[in-house]
Amino acid sequence: MLYEDEGVRTDAGYVVKVPVRWSDMDVFAHINHARMVTLIEEARIPWLFYDGRPTADLRRGCVVADLHVKYRQQVRHDEGPIVVTMFVEKVRAVDFVVGYEVRPDAASPTDKPAVTATTQLVAFDVDEQRLRRLTPDEREYLESFRRTSGTGA
Repeated sequence: MLYEDEGVRTDAGYVVKVPVRWSDMDVFAHINHARMVTLIEEARIPWLFYDGRPTADLRRGCVVADLHVKYRQQVRHDEGPIVVTMFVEKVRAVDFVVGYEVRPDAASPTDKPAVTATTQLVAFDVDEQRLRRLTPDEREYLESFRRTSGTGA
């Protein structure tokens, strides 16, 4: 997947524009729920998993333990790309919670998000098949995106 926008750090978090594909649309021209989950997953890639990020090693072992999505407004296929703002709500020894705010491309960053979501991500050692502790560098990077006011998801 090529990203229209590789992402940028802002005061609100890490912001990425994710293209919406024809296959992401349901019969009502809305972005399908399962596809929305995939689109926010794709938004995480440049933020957490690219080379040079302190969290890049998570791409070798990071699992979703919990996911919540709330639709506050419709998001239509023709309103893409979607703009996803990501931030950290909580960091613990082996896991962290990411908050998401999704807006259509034409929306202002101050507009209420159309979709809010959270995912609890867990660091995992695939070779040992067990949880692993976040490294100090991973924790520091994640904490730098910490936001205390959550998404409400």
